[in-house]
Amino acid sequence: MSKKTKKTSFIFITGGVVSSLGKGVSAAAIASLLQAHGYKTRIRKLDPYLNIDPGTMSPYEHGEVFVTEDGTETDLDLGHYERFTEVTATKYDTITTGQVYRKILEDERQGTGKTLGRTMQIVPHVTNAIKEFIQAELDDEDFLFCEIGGTVGDIESLPFLEAIRQLGFDLGHARVFHIHMTLLPYLRAAGEYKTKPTQHSVKELLSLGIQPDMLICRAESLFPDKEREKIAQFCNVAKANVIPAPDLESIYEIPIRYREQGIDLRILKHFDMRLNIDKAQKAEKRWRSIVNVVKETPETKYAKTKSGEIKPAKIMIVGKYLDNGSGYKDSYMSLVEALRHGGIANGLKVDISWIEAEALEGEKFPSEEFTDSSGVIIPGGFGVRGSQGKIDTIKFARENKIPFLGICFGMQLAVIEYARNVLGIEKASSTEFSVNGKDDSVPLVCLMEEWGREQGIEKRSVNGALGASMRLGAYPCQLSEGSFAYDIYQNQNLIQERHRHRYEVNSKYCAILKEKGLVFSGLAPENETKGDNGRLFEGTPLECGTPRLPEILELPKTSHPWFLAVQFHPELKSRPFNPHPIFTSFVNAASKHGKLV
Repeated sequence: MSKKTKKTSFIFITGGVVSSLGKGVSAAAIASLLQAHGYKTRIRKLDPYLNIDPGTMSPYEHGEVFVTEDGTETDLDLGHYERFTEVTATKYDTITTGQVYRKILEDERQGTGKTLGRTMQIVPHVTNAIKEFIQAELDDEDFLFCEIGGTVGDIESLPFLEAIRQLGFDLGHARVFHIHMTLLPYLRAAGEYKTKPTQHSVKELLSLGIQPDMLICRAESLFPDKEREKIAQFCNVAKANVIPAPDLESIYEIPIRYREQGIDLRILKHFDMRLNIDKAQKAEKRWRSIVNVVKETPETKYAKTKSGEIKPAKIMIVGKYLDNGSGYKDSYMSLVEALRHGGIANGLKVDISWIEAEALEGEKFPSEEFTDSSGVIIPGGFGVRGSQGKIDTIKFARENKIPFLGICFGMQLAVIEYARNVLGIEKASSTEFSVNGKDDSVPLVCLMEEWGREQGIEKRSVNGALGASMRLGAYPCQLSEGSFAYDIYQNQNLIQERHRHRYEVNSKYCAILKEKGLVFSGLAPENETKGDNGRLFEGTPLECGTPRLPEILELPKTSHPWFLAVQFHPELKSRPFNPHPIFTSFVNAASKHGKLV
């Protein structure tokens, strides 16, 4: 791995008191501020958990899995990094304790590297591996941000904190800047903010040999200046570097508020690097322009329904990872943000409603929750739970001509719904739902067992390992000229989208589905798919040509105003300043549709 760290300065972001303070989105916002001054930035995430990656973690526990262009399953914070900085993340931008231990133990077993004959220890072997990761595969970045997951005081984060302490010593303070994020709780009974948790968190960090250069203090609202003075005095941080970070309505306000606090100026002053105030001011105006759309402001525009009512574009998401209180925000983070980006592109505020798929099973449509919504999304997911509720929702959206978007699992269920209710294949299903594949269902969706990649043929089996076993990352898709999808992508013949799935629509049924009006307008190129052992692509798929993976399906606009489903995850590539065309088109259609019932 190449190392180009001669010019790179390092900014480490740690957290204290509690988790979920927003270290990731803060790192992304600050990186965007430095970009506005003309600097090249990159952000990396160091996760202390023992898992190799979050690919097999429950969405309830960990939130969504963000997939990079090169097929790495990562923490959702990398989504924030990409959305704020528009820098494409790679496998070199994420590491876990599990990955570190696996690497050094494999080296030890194989007798490679500097481990042969040595007693393997946390220090120096684990900490050295972490330092090597931090400095690897850089390309003349001016700033590298490293977010250390977890909370200071956690046992599992100690090797990472020791590694960044050592790196600060190795490089010198002139090339390193430490930001510590804490919580200032407000005690309503006492009527005051409490600084002790922050003081103790910084004390814990100091005991590990790290003196923070800046404190970002999360709070419900702006706290009094006297609290900043107290924190500065007892934490050995300049008052100007104690940054209030109150709750905000939109995460896209964060760069604006941080710039108002002068974070970018203080960091550049520390590194003795030039400012570009004109560029920074122009960047701030861009952020304000989108905040004016996503927030309730005098500039907010609303859609007109058929009845002339003025209202936001209201989207209903039927998911299966919703029963964890507000956990849906993490489970579907990129999807929520992509919808907001679609609203930004149309100058419209987007309101999102949620329904648990299982709650819809057995109900007569439309459910009360559907009232007032004007578009429906079936997002990605795994397993049979909630699938019938989603299938019934798709049928309702199709028959009532409601704008519909299916993503990944949503596309597979759209095919099953169409096969059951239009083609009359009552037992149309997915082998994912079968018990050992021995039921009498008709496999409209099957396990992908073999497909092509630049590195060679990827193979999977039913009983294989689950971790990193899916079709992951960016793959090309050829669009049919004149199709709805072709129009959405502005007449592009070949697109590149990110995937995360192990099941695929059985191309054997493409021809008969098309005869009944369902069009597969996007297919994987022939050289990207190699078929399988005869199960997934058995027979000649006729209209689909060779055994090519179906990527996009649609209903002609003559039969439905907006019905599209995709096997990939378009939300992963949407950005606030570069919204994904599918979400731009979908929000526009939903805003014109009006109420469902």
